[in-house]
Parts: sequence; C-alpha cells; structure tokens
Amino acid sequence: MNAPRLPWQTLAPVQYKSLVAVSMASAKSSLGPVLVELIQTRVSQINGCAYCVDMHVRDLRKAGESWKRLNLLSTWREVPYVFTAKEQAALAWAESLTNLPAGFSDRNAEFEALRAHFTEQEIVELSWTVASINAWNRMAIGMHEPVGDTPLE
Repeated sequence: MNAPRLPWQTLAPVQYKSLVAVSMASAKSSLGPVLVELIQTRVSQINGCAYCVDMHVRDLRKAGESWKRLNLLSTWREVPYVFTAKEQAALAWAESLTNLPAGFSDRNAEFEALRAHFTEQEIVELSWTVASINAWNRMAIGMHEPVGDTPLE
C-alpha cells in the first residue's frame, strides 16, 4: 500500500476540518443516509476515486444496501426498475453537476426532475453533497490516498 503524497489533512487543517463539517452536515441532512451514500458512491465512480468508492460502498453495505443495487449503480439509467424515481432524479443531478462541460450547458431538465421529488431545501442539500464529494475525490486522487486492504464482506 502506498502512502499519500503529502500529509494533506495536517498541512491544511482548517480546510480539511471545514470539508469534514460539510460532509457531516450532508450525512445528517433531510436526504437520508442511504441516498447521500448512493450519490457519493456514484460521483466517486465518475471521478475514478478508488478510495472514496471503497469507503462509500462499505458504508452502504453497513446500511443494508444490496450488492445488486451497488453493482448496478454505475449503469442506473439502464435499470430504472432497480432505483426509485427519486433516486434517479438525484443521480441525474449529481452526474450533471459532476460532469461540467467546458461550455455552457442548460441543466433545466435535470433540475425540474428534482422538483417532483425534493423540496427546495433538499435540492440545496443534495447540491452541497455533490460539491463536497467532488472536493473529497479531487483531494484523495491528487494526494494518492491509499485504499485500505480490509476485505469486503
């Protein structure tokens, strides 16, 4: 197992603790822990963050999430019967905010789909969850945060 490039948590403790605080707020948000973890896992898959995928899949398994849903998360659009309409709207929004194009992109369709399932507060909480996991992914990837060697159960 490799060590991180730099002790990033201790070199910038204010930023690190601030990001931890945002993540803790997301975990306690009105979205519910399973939806938050699904979003964090999907965004981490998109960004290729092995450390975060491993961590959030483990958290989902501890919460009772099935292997079937975890295995199909990256292909959720192909299996709409596996994920609720609310989860699909959240996943589409998370992907939209994660895959920002170089030019202007209209996200009205994804945003309007959210309105059918989420309150305004929940939409903002969801957006903060996406923003924070993208930040974690970039730090973990950039600093080479190693994946633990604990086997999955």
